[in-house]
Amino acid sequence: MLDNMPRGTIVIEEMEIGMSRHLEKTVTDRDIELFAEVSTDRNPVHLDDAYALDTIFEGRIAHGMLTAGLISAVIGEQLPGHGAVYLGQSLKFLAPVRPGDRVRAEVTVTAIDHAKRRVTLDTVCTIDGKPVLKGEAQVLAPSARFD
Repeated sequence: MLDNMPRGTIVIEEMEIGMSRHLEKTVTDRDIELFAEVSTDRNPVHLDDAYALDTIFEGRIAHGMLTAGLISAVIGEQLPGHGAVYLGQSLKFLAPVRPGDRVRAEVTVTAIDHAKRRVTLDTVCTIDGKPVLKGEAQVLAPSARFD
């Protein structure tokens, strides 16, 4: 890696199929409240215990996009890291995430197009090994070359 690249950045020339990175985070009530404030999504299934008890979830859940944001954090901070540009993301929500759940967000390189600097990543979030979100991301990766 070049000296001018941010620490933690993996340039496309260093990537390999199967390479992966992850983070783990416990989702808190404060996370959900802050996400509601920033996104303006104040659906009571996220914020109101009494309301949420009468839903199919039988309790409050985190916003799906809050969970998906953990994938974005892995991409933006670890793989590829700083300088990565998100091009697209598919998401399938498989199970709810609740306050207090510890979520593991992981991305794995599945394809690399060196000529276009594009990388395809398998994306998954799990709780205790059980998938709660799956998808695929396409990113423009930073390069060690200046062309």
